[in-house]
Amino acid sequence: MTYEDPIKLLLVSFPAQGHINHLVGLGKYLAAKGATVIFTTTETAGKNMRAANNIIDKLATPIGDGAFAFEFFDDGLPDGDRSAFRALQHSAEIEVAGRPSISQMIKNHADLNKPFSCIINNYFFPWVCDVANEHNIPSVLSWTNSAAVFTTYYNYVHKLTPFPTNEEPYIDVQLIPSRVLKYNEISDLVHPFCSFPFLGKLVLEEFKDLSKVFCVLVDTYEELEHEFIDYISKKSIPIRTVGPSFKNPNAKGASNIHGDFAKSNDDDKIIEWLDTKPKDSVVYVSFGTLVNYPQEQMNEIVYGLLNSQVSFLWSLSNPGVLPDDFLEETNERGKVVEWSPQVDVLAHPSVACFITHCGWNSSIEALSLGVPVLTFPSRGDQLTNAKFLVDVFGVGIKWVVVGL
Repeated sequence: MTYEDPIKLLLVSFPAQGHINHLVGLGKYLAAKGATVIFTTTETAGKNMRAANNIIDKLATPIGDGAFAFEFFDDGLPDGDRSAFRALQHSAEIEVAGRPSISQMIKNHADLNKPFSCIINNYFFPWVCDVANEHNIPSVLSWTNSAAVFTTYYNYVHKLTPFPTNEEPYIDVQLIPSRVLKYNEISDLVHPFCSFPFLGKLVLEEFKDLSKVFCVLVDTYEELEHEFIDYISKKSIPIRTVGPSFKNPNAKGASNIHGDFAKSNDDDKIIEWLDTKPKDSVVYVSFGTLVNYPQEQMNEIVYGLLNSQVSFLWSLSNPGVLPDDFLEETNERGKVVEWSPQVDVLAHPSVACFITHCGWNSSIEALSLGVPVLTFPSRGDQLTNAKFLVDVFGVGIKWVVVGL
């Protein structure tokens, strides 16, 4: 490859909606700058994405000076549950099928005299770095959480500061010299009380040898997390901020590329419904695609919305958990949908606040669009994100912490 050859990038994503959204967003920016971008994730996720977005495999869509195309790789899983949690539970099987699939994809493009210049993967697929190295292709880690959470995992793996243990489960964590987190404000993936230790093992694997990647791209921005960016940089880790990645680049064709798992036929109706509401009058409620709260907690949210008498839009993948009379009682002031165009919703002038699980995508969307939040974290990075949204960034109110 010569210097004049166009840059061709392979983006490999874990099949969770948040991971895909970030990497698709990053890919559009890179394509707009002139790169040829191939985005890939598992075939299981591909079935959802094709149906929701009318994706045609390997069809390149021009974006700015570059192009973007989707391909999908065999994940070795039988048809059935397509959730990201299932993919996490079967990560070993996906690796067994994914390694040769990704390797063959790399070879196929090289055989066409169109080799990849670089491979970018997110953190639940650490084995992608090994595949890239086997083909002598530089690799980059795409980090879809905050720089604060990256620092948490890095410090934990490398034992740079004391963390809670079985013997001392309630100690504070000195994350950096200027920031101390309580035991229930760090990701529970590094806490001895973690309910899903296999998740922690998957996440932390990437941090054991960051020398495999030549750069870490973080979906944040310098002004928001400069303390953590500086701290990590001083550890000789090349880290670059690329957020917020959810905004479309100002390039023709970018708005036509989506990686959604589902698409409501009511997207336009949702915005039309918001159009009928006064400015700053609607509470938007969404807990992402992976969080499932106990029925007792869902009931309390229902009672809160009923008693508050506020207008609300609730994006809920399983409306069946709601009481039978809830939709009838709130029909005039509330709307429940199984899927919503979240960025468009948060950008709408009628939305006053956002009740959120504090996933990083939701957090940075709310921050960037100026929407106050009511934090309702469940696990993992959400606990740290909630802490920062309320006490550091000053854009939210603490509701309750589930779990720890």
